Amino acid sequence: MPQLNKLATASPGALGSDPAHASLSRLRTALTLFFALDGFLFAGWVVRIPAIKQQTGSSASDLGLALLGVSAGAVVTMTLTGRLCRRFGSHPVTVASAVLLSLSIALPALTHSALALGLVLLVFGTGYGAVNVAMNSAAVNLVAALRRPVMPSFHAAFSLGGMLGAGLGGLVAGGLSPATHLFALTVTGLLLTAAAGPVLLRHPSPAPPESLSGPAGTGGAADGRLPERRSRRLVTVFGVIALCTAYGEGALADWGALHLSQDLHAHPGVAAAGYSLFALAMTAGRLSGTALLERLGQTRTLVAGGATASAGMLLGALAPDVWAALLGFAITGLGLANIFPVAVARAGALAGPAGVAAASTLGYGGMLLGPPVIGFLAEWCSLPVALTTVAVLAAGAAVIGYRVRDAVAPGHPR
Repeated sequence: MPQLNKLATASPGALGSDPAHASLSRLRTALTLFFALDGFLFAGWVVRIPAIKQQTGSSASDLGLALLGVSAGAVVTMTLTGRLCRRFGSHPVTVASAVLLSLSIALPALTHSALALGLVLLVFGTGYGAVNVAMNSAAVNLVAALRRPVMPSFHAAFSLGGMLGAGLGGLVAGGLSPATHLFALTVTGLLLTAAAGPVLLRHPSPAPPESLSGPAGTGGAADGRLPERRSRRLVTVFGVIALCTAYGEGALADWGALHLSQDLHAHPGVAAAGYSLFALAMTAGRLSGTALLERLGQTRTLVAGGATASAGMLLGALAPDVWAALLGFAITGLGLANIFPVAVARAGALAGPAGVAAASTLGYGGMLLGPPVIGFLAEWCSLPVALTTVAVLAAGAAVIGYRVRDAVAPGHPR
């Protein structure tokens, strides 16, 4: 710990020769693996939703209620995980949550009714919510210690993991039963946790600089932050932006494959590839996010992303053939790619790590809220029409982002 604390206040030029920098590099690698594992497991589950729906004999509304179990388990857990991180540390909670997520992903394939599916998805949601809060908390501390804006790289790892999980899921969808596939995901998750977990357990979370003053800081009133009450309101606004865009990610994850197979009669492998294509586009967008932000700035990136995602989702939801819908999914992924990181970064500039945590929680809440809402709307009207709500919320995020374009802390770039 002394080395890590010393690193937090070291000058950037000294990082390369400081022994603690190697520890932080190992932490970054291990944490990146957990982000990738989270996306991999989640995507592996969502590409098998059509098969699980058929196995349980669920209607669209029944499946929507069952998927609400993921949301309920995650939301309840998110409110508790922060306390667990403060008491035990974000690293042990990340490892324990990854174990729970890996074990619970095999459970849906053992169910044969919508009620049983909803109950096991409560457990899955608990693991998913816990690991997301814990690893993001660990990432916030690591970013502060490194004094480098590397948060987009963690989210890119999540997207890359989702792409790989969906791609492999599409390859095996026609040859492996859901039970065999999901059990293989359990084994994979436990093995990767066993490989990366000891790194987190051996190294405590790096303590960020005491005040975080200066260009990299988001500390107290001395660093020019806005008044606390206004900051809280604006953090909520940026959290809503994150929610609007994460809603689309969750909706495409759980309903994209079903839309392609049910409404456009795509082959199961092609249907599964829809989310993989979406995840690939999002990964490419996040990997190029730094250059895009430097060129356009935060507000233009946010507004352009929301408008692009809205247009792409209208195409993806209403296109009359599979290939046009796949193109729409890809455009949506490019548009949504950097909105969540920008919203979280703006919240952090206004209120520090607490702002990052609040905006992230709202964002993940949107990801979990999307699937059940889409299910209810699909039962009431149709799945393609229900998916257009993703376009509406993405456009709303662009409008909100433009309206709060001047909501920056003094000294922070727009």
